[in-house]
Amino acid sequence: MKILIAGLGSIGRRHLRNLLALGEKDLLLYRTRRATLPDEELDGFPVEADLESALGRRPDAVIVANPSSLHLKVALPAARAGCHVFLEKPVSNTLEGVQALQQAAAERGLKVAVGFQFRFHPGLRKVASLLAERAVGLPLAARAHWGEYLPDWHPGEDYQKGYAARKDLGGGVVLTLCHPLDYLHWLFGEVEDLWAFTGRAGLSLPVEDMAEIGLRFRSGLLGSVQLNYDQRPPLHRLEVVGSRGTIVWDNADGAVRLFAVPLDKREGEWQTFSAPDGFERNAMFLAEMQDFLDAVRGKSQPACTLEDGRRALELALAALESARTGTLQGFPAKPARSGH
Repeated sequence: MKILIAGLGSIGRRHLRNLLALGEKDLLLYRTRRATLPDEELDGFPVEADLESALGRRPDAVIVANPSSLHLKVALPAARAGCHVFLEKPVSNTLEGVQALQQAAAERGLKVAVGFQFRFHPGLRKVASLLAERAVGLPLAARAHWGEYLPDWHPGEDYQKGYAARKDLGGGVVLTLCHPLDYLHWLFGEVEDLWAFTGRAGLSLPVEDMAEIGLRFRSGLLGSVQLNYDQRPPLHRLEVVGSRGTIVWDNADGAVRLFAVPLDKREGEWQTFSAPDGFERNAMFLAEMQDFLDAVRGKSQPACTLEDGRRALELALAALESARTGTLQGFPAKPARSGH
């Protein structure tokens, strides 16, 4: 399989290393050479500076890992050229062009996967299985909290010049840290209403560095999401309150803790489900790339589809609009899909 990687910043290079680890050798790089990272690990790979020329080499798949605001400028031509697409999250910083990408992929029978790697975290997958088993009864509320100190992300680089801090590249904490919006939708289904507040006092950036988002799901569950670029030490956790107990996942150790009260008892106890031995962060990225390769080879459908990515983007954009206008944002129910 010939694979084109578009964008060779930190995430593009991670995908490059993981593709090599998964046995893929026929790799082509599309570069604008704006990345500030050293080039040594890229030596020996063919490079194109023009997208049309890169697509002219007829890659089977394209990994889109450039800044968010530029995603569709690569993904849409790639799909129209007949390439399967792995699209980093968020899909874009606007909905413009997303439907065209969906249409192009559908017309050509292409697979499009979106890079929400936390769907492959063994802890969150355990949460999903516990919810399916009704381990805590009826889910009533969920809170995700993700805070990290932006200047610590890429030591040696000016964080104010990175995509996460630049509006023109699709930055800001809501779009950049939108993973909880995806995994809450994955775990609990469709959102009916959303409100949000944002702020940017912590780092004085031109984009929001903090957001508080409230969600009301169609199931009746109430959710909330706290995102920030300001927190030290970092914290990323999910808490689910059910009618018969609580589930807590903590990214720090990857473990899931379950407090369940059996139907025939008044009291429960804590159980801990530890992360697999040797689990480390890159395992999620390896798993999502293997999932994409399997989908391209016709073995499965992507675990996170373009439609999933679109919904996460819609939620993120609604949060920004709610914060801007001070209004509640609603999501009308989608018509049921035909089975034909």
